[in-house]
Amino acid sequence: MADDQNSAAETRAEPAHGSRPSGEANGVAARGAPAQSGSSPASAPTEKPKKSRRPLLLTIGAIVVVATAIFGTLYFINASKYVSTDNAQVDGDKIDINAPTTGTLTNWEVNQGSTVRTNQVVGRIQILGSMAQPQMTIRSPGNGTVAVNNGVNGMYVTAGTELATAYDFNKIYVTARVDETDVAGVHPGALVDISVDAYSGTPVTGTVEDVQGSAAGVFSLFPESNSSGNFQKVTQVIPVKIALTNTNGLSLVPGMNVTVHIHKQ
Repeated sequence: MADDQNSAAETRAEPAHGSRPSGEANGVAARGAPAQSGSSPASAPTEKPKKSRRPLLLTIGAIVVVATAIFGTLYFINASKYVSTDNAQVDGDKIDINAPTTGTLTNWEVNQGSTVRTNQVVGRIQILGSMAQPQMTIRSPGNGTVAVNNGVNGMYVTAGTELATAYDFNKIYVTARVDETDVAGVHPGALVDISVDAYSGTPVTGTVEDVQGSAAGVFSLFPESNSSGNFQKVTQVIPVKIALTNTNGLSLVPGMNVTVHIHKQ
């Protein structure tokens, strides 16, 4: 009788064949099923379509084409009316005061900006080792205003040393160097429009006074020579002297850079 009761207890304790405890079943279900959320995940932001750059590039290209066409037209019109160059400077006839002999400079009376006259005594040279003529005078060869002063009392100089340079500012002019390919359009008496770099926006006028008969390269102290056979043609420039007719009150001095537009006739 006791054995029958034990068998019945074991039968009630053993789970049915193929079944699992409820806790284990719930654990498997929890691991296998995805977690549920009260709301759906936020969707990814939608990328905006990129705008095409083609219209912008076409616009820029059109602007460049139009600007080039305008520039080309203006250049053609200017070339048909003028011979232009920026290879030009204010110039003048130099008055060079040089040492007449070798010796020591004394009694030098010249300063930058001072005025000199023709045959004016401006200094002396103390000749070393000479008893017959211990000094020689230095005279100005012309009228002008000293622009460069290189002399200092007591300095030793050799014959021909440039002591000072003067200009007559009432007789300054412009020297323009025109390409030989354009010089056919330049004639004496032609009107010239001049733009001075130092006074931008203030017009100056002049007339062609002289067209030099040879290229500037011919007058070089050391003309180029080519004996190797590798000759390369270089466009030469022709110096053109332009007399000033109206400076608009500007203080023009030799060496100033200018741009000239010579009217074709």
